[in-house]
Amino acid sequence: MRTDPDILEKIDEIENTFIELEDGCRLAARIWLPKGAGANPVPAILEYIPYRKRDFMRSRDEPIHRYFAAHGYAAVRVDIRGTGDSDGIMTDEYTPREQADALEVIAWIAGQPWCSGAVGMMGISWGGFNALQIAALRPPALKAIMTLCSSDDRYADDAHYMGGCLLNENMQWGSILMLYTALPPDPEIVGERWLEMWRMRLEALEAFPVHWMRHQARDDFWKQGSVCEDYAAITIPVYAIGGWADGYSNAVPRLMQHLPGPKKGLIGPWAHAFPHDAVPGPSIGFLQEAVRWWDQWLKGRATGIMEEPLLRVWMQESVAPQPQYTEWPGRWVAEESWPGVRSEPFSLALNSGHLCVMAERPVVLSLSSPQTTGMRSGEWCGFGADGDMPRDQRPDDGGSLVFDSDPLEQRVELLGAPVLELELCPDRPQAFICVRLGDIAPDGSVLRVSYGLLNLCHRDGHEQPAKLTPGEWIKVRLQLNDLAHAFPPGHRIRVALSTSYWPIAWPSPEPVTLGLRTGVSKITLPERPPRAEDSKLRAFDPPAAAPGSTHRKLRALPLRRTVEIDLAANEMVYTLKSDGGEFDGASLAHLTEIGLDIGYTLLKRYRIIETDPLSAQTEMKQSALLRRNGWEIRISCTTRLSATATVFQFSGDLEAFHGDREIAHRQWTLAIPRNCV
Repeated sequence: MRTDPDILEKIDEIENTFIELEDGCRLAARIWLPKGAGANPVPAILEYIPYRKRDFMRSRDEPIHRYFAAHGYAAVRVDIRGTGDSDGIMTDEYTPREQADALEVIAWIAGQPWCSGAVGMMGISWGGFNALQIAALRPPALKAIMTLCSSDDRYADDAHYMGGCLLNENMQWGSILMLYTALPPDPEIVGERWLEMWRMRLEALEAFPVHWMRHQARDDFWKQGSVCEDYAAITIPVYAIGGWADGYSNAVPRLMQHLPGPKKGLIGPWAHAFPHDAVPGPSIGFLQEAVRWWDQWLKGRATGIMEEPLLRVWMQESVAPQPQYTEWPGRWVAEESWPGVRSEPFSLALNSGHLCVMAERPVVLSLSSPQTTGMRSGEWCGFGADGDMPRDQRPDDGGSLVFDSDPLEQRVELLGAPVLELELCPDRPQAFICVRLGDIAPDGSVLRVSYGLLNLCHRDGHEQPAKLTPGEWIKVRLQLNDLAHAFPPGHRIRVALSTSYWPIAWPSPEPVTLGLRTGVSKITLPERPPRAEDSKLRAFDPPAAAPGSTHRKLRALPLRRTVEIDLAANEMVYTLKSDGGEFDGASLAHLTEIGLDIGYTLLKRYRIIETDPLSAQTEMKQSALLRRNGWEIRISCTTRLSATATVFQFSGDLEAFHGDREIAHRQWTLAIPRNCV
């Protein structure tokens, strides 16, 4: 990646300043300014997230925000209430309090002598979510946003639930947020108050996974902050960006379809990261693209960005399944509107054992998957680490009902969301179905190109789930994740259905057998004819960024992923770990500018017996370290989840130390009733 060291000569940096809110709470901000901004005010770009601007995110933040400052913008990075060096308590993600604070922050920024009064908001993941949420509140100074790897729908398309099924990501992400929220502010920023502030955080700490499991249907809790409830509330320009290897690409097409104002969409091959620094590649000059966007909407310059097509995506070529990709071959394609008017969807009937354009006489096939089906699924949300991606699907397909097409006579390119219409007959009152769309190569390997889940108790919607009547036939519609994929000639299309998908989704309470009526069940695929204009699309600039701060790795520990099978107990255990879990073995880095060592370790384990859904267990062990000149903070957090047929059972244990002194020891043992999950 190209970096320009001269950038540092063009900017001024404010390591910390406090933004005082109306209730007296002070939010900590780090600011990068173009030199001379005090005399010649400039627009500002806000990133507003809970991920500790001072330490853990320092090396991520600086290349981005320094770049913006060098190109004529005030870049403002704020720790939300109760995180990093900010006052207060954080009680949850995307709360009305968080959003109200953001309105005050934007007004404060717009009123600073170095700001022209125009503010943009940008973020990835959490920052992408709240950029959309704040845009819907219409603060006068907010003129445009960029939202990356985010969602417009907090229930249906986030880390908690998918198709009404509980994701294990809910447990993982909630446990990580617990640890992050438990970290103290830096005494060099907040002074002697740091210990009192830390104690308050620890005493108020939520068991976030449980908080979200108390809302298993789409209720008002999830509707708050879901901008899909009223797309028309967002009238300012929106640039929405995602990646096919991420968990959040589906929102981009929806936003392009429903937002009423100026908008652009971009989906690359990337995982959950900024496109200038993401894998799979090719990475792009995202920061240059962002400056074009900001220049258009915050400075009023005609950059040509809005003359380009509405939606641009990476059309992925077929590749051999592997755990990680440096580059994913393909090409950029674009659509002037969405849904694309050129789309030519076609349907394939799920006939007995194969896919075909013509439906054959219906027969009933039965399906009951081993609970271990799904072990080749990869991560729900990839970050580009080795092992994130789904592997060859043949082992999972062996526990599934599969339907294969004949070898394709010509290339077929898909862009959009595949949709299935199924006639099913469950033998239990609770069940879910997983559907995977696969690309079968001539050697028999299967690349998963999309998938979807549906809790059949949510067959009529997510707000009021209802148990099934065993033996009663139902008709369901299931939309898979959006995709852009090219099937080569000679390859075959596979639809695989399973009644389990571990460890992506929590299993149903009992083993389930589904009847499937073939012939009348079908999949509709969003075929996109080639477009000659795609070859003339403007090329993205190569990746570039500003220099980051000086830091050195004291100890780097790669992630290891293993699957163990106990043939006597019929149990499968999937483990991801960065080390043995002790502080002495932690991954460590030294941040030279602030003289701070930071460390983190992770162990994640999923276990299940092939025949018993109630044997499912998840466990996470984390530790974090902050250390500087005798000041040493150590936190360990262990969380576990299991279930009976009627309740989820969560336990948690968090210990916090200042040196050898225990500051807090929090423990949780909680039961959450299952609501058709």
